[in-house]
Amino acid sequence: MTFPAWLPLLLGLLSAVGPLSTDMYLPAFPAIEEALGGRPGTAQLTLATWFVGLAIGQITQGTLSDRYGRRWPLIVGTALYTLASVGCAVAPDLVTLSVLRLLCGFGGSAGMVITRAIVRDLADGHAAARLMSKLMLVMGAAPILAPTLGGVVLIFSGWQAIFWICAAYGGLCCLLVALFLPETLPQARRVRLGLGGIISRYAAILRERGFITHALMGGFAMSGMFAYLGGSPGVFIDLFHLSPSLYGALFGVSAAGFIAASQINPRLLTRFGAERVMRVAVRVFLAATVVLTAVAFVGPWGWVAVWAPIFFAMSSQGFLMPNAVVGALSRHAANAGAASALMGTMQFCLGAVSGLAVGVLSDGTARPMALLMLAGAIGAAICDLGRPRRA
Repeated sequence: MTFPAWLPLLLGLLSAVGPLSTDMYLPAFPAIEEALGGRPGTAQLTLATWFVGLAIGQITQGTLSDRYGRRWPLIVGTALYTLASVGCAVAPDLVTLSVLRLLCGFGGSAGMVITRAIVRDLADGHAAARLMSKLMLVMGAAPILAPTLGGVVLIFSGWQAIFWICAAYGGLCCLLVALFLPETLPQARRVRLGLGGIISRYAAILRERGFITHALMGGFAMSGMFAYLGGSPGVFIDLFHLSPSLYGALFGVSAAGFIAASQINPRLLTRFGAERVMRVAVRVFLAATVVLTAVAFVGPWGWVAVWAPIFFAMSSQGFLMPNAVVGALSRHAANAGAASALMGTMQFCLGAVSGLAVGVLSDGTARPMALLMLAGAIGAAICDLGRPRRA
């Protein structure tokens, strides 16, 4: 199926709702607590309910899109996200804000799940990987820009302005979907199942070796990324006493490595094939985290010795994650929405557990972050050994 050249940009904008909404308001936590009468740390509740909304949404949105098509669940989801973001901007207390963030997560998850299903509707194999890599260009920019944008907004306005920006972004996405997004799932391919049929379909997808190994490979890679996201501020700012601006610059360079790798990925696929690219990417990820763990335990070393292997670990994921998504969905064209939902939920859960663990295990060193990133790399390597090879 052919698609317009602007479609990857629109799908990338939809996919970026998740990271943008997660990262942009993090600098506002102290201001939110002060304004809404919460104790220090209580704003974390709003982040937790956001993640719960994402988890619930990811497991349901894909099934809805398999039944009703891709456009209408996206329109309804982005509209719900927009309205809930407006509610967040005027929330009178933390409890209300937390509930509204849950609704934001549920609505916003449509952009994260259904875009992957649309990619599978349009293409498979190398073509799908190339399309997914274009999405990664937009998705990868969101985590780089969001915290900086949130900080700038707080300089000139209150924390409410962040949620007004989220609402405007959601409204723009909803409008673009309504006006321009073509329906990629024709009526003949839509699936109408009851609860028992939905459960049976999920069970069938989970029994397929190609899906489970590729989805878990991406999930373990994501767990390594969450360990880095959760642990790196304490390591570089508290342990090595870098300024927040320098830490932000290092964070941006690492994210740029991820983006650059995702854009090089299509060229390598043409020359070497997805099997070899994924195999090498997993090994680079594993080698980088082994070096990072050795540095963390053998030290003391400077921050450069810690950051360098992190850069290679994050860059390797630009090759690994787009191909893992394509590999997981490749055999499930008829159930792309459900398969995408399952994959997103599995990966999100692994990432969330890792992000929580790095906070619980924090001891003032780089060791918890390094060990959790190594665990993610080992898990990805085991899945790589177990995944079926294509002819």
